[in-house]
Amino acid sequence: MNKTKIIATLGPRSQTEDEVFAFINAGMNVARINLSHGDRQTHERLIDLVKKARRRAGTDTAILLDTRGPEIRVGDLKADMILEDGQELTITSAPATCSGPRISVNYPEFAAQIQEGHTILLDDGKLALTVIRIEGGDVITRVVAGGRLMSRKRVSLPDTVVNLPSLTTEDIDDIIFGIARNVDFIAASFVRSADDVWEVRRIIEEHGGRQAIIAKIENRQGVDNLDEILEAAEGLMVARGDLGVEMPAEEVPIIQKRIIHRANLAGKPVITATQMLESMITSPTPTRAEANDVTNAIFDGTDAVMLSAETATGRYPVEAIRFLTRCARISEQNLDYDAILAAGLRHRRQVVTDSISYACCATAADLDAAAIITATSSGSTARMVARHRPKAPIIAVSPQLETIRQLQLIRGVAPLYCASASTMDEQLDRAIHIATQAQFIVNGDLVVITAGMPLQTPGTTNMLKVHTVADICVSGQGIGSATAHGLVRIIETDSDWDNLPEEVIVVVSSTKPAMLEHLGRVKGIIAEQPGLTSHAAIVGRELGIPVVCNIPDATSIFENGQLITINGTTGHICYGSSCS
Repeated sequence: MNKTKIIATLGPRSQTEDEVFAFINAGMNVARINLSHGDRQTHERLIDLVKKARRRAGTDTAILLDTRGPEIRVGDLKADMILEDGQELTITSAPATCSGPRISVNYPEFAAQIQEGHTILLDDGKLALTVIRIEGGDVITRVVAGGRLMSRKRVSLPDTVVNLPSLTTEDIDDIIFGIARNVDFIAASFVRSADDVWEVRRIIEEHGGRQAIIAKIENRQGVDNLDEILEAAEGLMVARGDLGVEMPAEEVPIIQKRIIHRANLAGKPVITATQMLESMITSPTPTRAEANDVTNAIFDGTDAVMLSAETATGRYPVEAIRFLTRCARISEQNLDYDAILAAGLRHRRQVVTDSISYACCATAADLDAAAIITATSSGSTARMVARHRPKAPIIAVSPQLETIRQLQLIRGVAPLYCASASTMDEQLDRAIHIATQAQFIVNGDLVVITAGMPLQTPGTTNMLKVHTVADICVSGQGIGSATAHGLVRIIETDSDWDNLPEEVIVVVSSTKPAMLEHLGRVKGIIAEQPGLTSHAAIVGRELGIPVVCNIPDATSIFENGQLITINGTTGHICYGSSCS
């Protein structure tokens, strides 16, 4: 299982159930639908395709709806405009279809907010202007970097604080649509402050939704207000494309590391997005720089990496997902998990849930556990454990399908459905059974289990248990504190003692003094006769070997040569080489 999650954007390259199914099989954990492209009918069809494909694949692939956000765009042009370096261009906010050296934008306060000397970027930074003067409602600029300008291209103001509404009418309609279609995440674009996140949450709550909000950090205001945004949102996205337009490109790698680090400390998921494998839009293989970029993001601590045009419109969408899967696997194998855990100790918060979560990861590391199993209703326990980035996979079992899909975004977590139980023991037994069925663990594996009591109460992580996975065959009265595994030898007649091999566990109706010379060579005893003062119990204590008494029909239950384990402390007898 890969720890790093993969988000793939759907589009023209995913128009059928088979194509989306191929994305899931290649490693897609979350399907992104970009509302900036396509119409409502297209978006609805893509959501339906994901639901059909995940049902077919037997997965809980999540759906992320990416809103358009408040944007300034060029108005309609009569024809494409060629801007020459050094020429003057007038920008107005008065709605009009423009031509010549004049364009309009859809921001009424444009002239009031901008200042002389400010930079204006058009078409995602491909064209650059400098403000030379302001005349009433007109902004006069000089072209610094020219080129072809078309209608509806985005306008960026890296030097200007804008007062756009946090949500447009289209955004509100899109969020309501996502709630009705039961998507799992709403990605809020161009978030500038916590207030923008709270406005999205207000819409979600008013319409009965429980979607997690991912705040996209893609402008200077968002970077400056990072901590308050992180506190308000369920997760962050490092939207490097727009960040590189709004801010100097050389600052983006440092900002990326800072955002990832802050999200890691808060225990909230962070997505690294934009141009991860840009060359694979047209090439079947990525560049070495792109491979390095993905690896660095994983080493930084990102929860997920996101593909945009690579899977939406690219020629090699499945190959791009497969490469991310391989790259993530290699990167994760080379992480210094001990150093990561030690760093987590320095930032551990002095609360019960965080202490238990850290102890869970430390115990798993010390014992080289095969997995960490968390029983969680809201996903809180799994997220707290994942915050410490353990080497062991985190198997999160939950009765809430909504929780399971939202955990698809958390690094290192494999979420599985598990019906609610009435007691903690029953819940843990179910969790182990489901994790075994899913082939994450096998008999004999040592696992660390954590959960919260009382059951189904979010935020109460307070229990840690070390457990060895085993199929309990039968239980009786245990004698001694030892555990032994070996091959069964059923003793019914004196001749059954002949040619007794090493390391056997004998199964008898009862033991007798005449058997003492043979019993000194066995690893354990199973007896049908009950009683802590029975002969078998006394012999076991004298010899220091485990004994399990009071197993009716023991000589019929087991077969010669069968590998079993007996636990003198619990009285459990298990198939295989482990028992707890």
